[in-house]
Amino acid sequence: MAKTTGEGESAGKVEFKTTGKLDKNEQLKGSITPSLVFATISAIMGSLQFGYNTGVINNPQSVIQEFFNETNYKRSGSYMPEEKERFLWSTTVAIFAVGGMMGSFLAGPLADRLGRKGGLLLNNLLALVAGAFMGLSKIAGSYEMLIIGRLLVGINCGINTGIVPLYLSEISPFNLRGGIGVFNQLGVTIGILLSQILGLPIVLGTDDLWPLLLALTAAPAIIQIVTLPFCYESPRYLLILKGKKHKAETALEWFRGNKDVENDIAEMTTEYEKEKSEEKVSIIGLITSKALRRPLVISIVLQLSQQFSGINAVLYYSTLLFISAGVPEDLAAYVTLSTGCVMVSMTIVSIPLMDKAGRRTLHLWGLGIMFIWSILLTVSLLIEEIWSPAAYISIVCVIFFTVGFALGPGSIPWLIVAELFSQGPRPAAISVAFFVNWTANFVVGLVFPSMLNGLQDFVFLVFVVLLGGFWLFTFKFLPETKNKSFDEISALFRKDDPVKQYSSEKKTYSPLMGEERSDSS
Repeated sequence: MAKTTGEGESAGKVEFKTTGKLDKNEQLKGSITPSLVFATISAIMGSLQFGYNTGVINNPQSVIQEFFNETNYKRSGSYMPEEKERFLWSTTVAIFAVGGMMGSFLAGPLADRLGRKGGLLLNNLLALVAGAFMGLSKIAGSYEMLIIGRLLVGINCGINTGIVPLYLSEISPFNLRGGIGVFNQLGVTIGILLSQILGLPIVLGTDDLWPLLLALTAAPAIIQIVTLPFCYESPRYLLILKGKKHKAETALEWFRGNKDVENDIAEMTTEYEKEKSEEKVSIIGLITSKALRRPLVISIVLQLSQQFSGINAVLYYSTLLFISAGVPEDLAAYVTLSTGCVMVSMTIVSIPLMDKAGRRTLHLWGLGIMFIWSILLTVSLLIEEIWSPAAYISIVCVIFFTVGFALGPGSIPWLIVAELFSQGPRPAAISVAFFVNWTANFVVGLVFPSMLNGLQDFVFLVFVVLLGGFWLFTFKFLPETKNKSFDEISALFRKDDPVKQYSSEKKTYSPLMGEERSDSS
């Protein structure tokens, strides 16, 4: 059991300096400080890593496939069959998600054992090794090295997707937690845009320089290795998991820019006391619990709505998609930049909308926009042969399709899982949901080339059907979580199951409200 005081410190209950019924935002209100900004930028290097490796494989596709063929010719004296080349390419793309699936399960134990900061620093070693494997693959004449490098950087990114948002949420003051948290997704979209720019044929997307393009995955890792040691560990981790109150106070003072941190310490202590009263739920317990079934199904379907929406098809294969639509090959790579620019812009726009419009509303709007524009994209692909301007209409369709994704499905599935579960089952729920997300990512990366080859101009009709189903599911089953506490959200599901097995009613003193209230722990 973790202590709430450090060695040499007097034990006792941590209390707020203020008394009476006060608004929790006023008690815990913080401001943006240089230290917080520095730590946020350093941490989101992990998010940028994820985005960069999602998009980097897109533009140099043709030159990497030529490398596959040349390597096979040097080994056997013949070029590989088209089916083998297509399978190797699909594996190169999809193996990244396999690594992500593995990393998603490692993130939690790593963060608890080494700390959020320590876990991120150690994880960078994987990115350095991966960059070396991919960067040296052409010199070594080994496409196996390229695939291994993609697997390793996938593990790295899977760990990052778990630890980076956790670290950001724990170092942020109460009133900035949502805004700081969105920087995780902003880092992802910036990474995608950078990969698209650097992958252009006039930059690094050439026959000679594509190994350097892939090896640059080491750059964000190096930046984080250099900068993160100057940042403090998560105060919440130090206090709740390690029982080091003095170190937690020191870290808080650094992040907040002042020594008035008693209220933050009291809030963390209250969270710790509440956590102790709630039984932890294993993954098996989560899956078999009737009380948790509905929020778990909602969480899983929302992860699928993100990955099976068709967005990964756009990100991984947008250049090929534009060429198939009739856009000249020398222009297609530049047009692909539009998707990256839209992702960054709309992520910024979605920051204030998240707490104004609500999660459910934004997810419905996002899916609806994607549904409409995927239909229009299919039409433009079908009529391109008889009407050449339709090729450029397909570009517009892809841009607005991306707008819909960034508005809701891009970020809400990552946010909603933590909101639908209380403290006990939350870690298990996040593990299951993120594993499903990465698994779906893998399936799309592996299957879409064959879908495109078989269905051709009708390929996006598959996503039309899926998007329609996800919209109906969201409309019927997803509750609005805007401006609701975790207890209030849990109560929405408890109405259908009066005998709850994962929480119990108890009276606790809430220093956030300055009064006694009934908690559902």
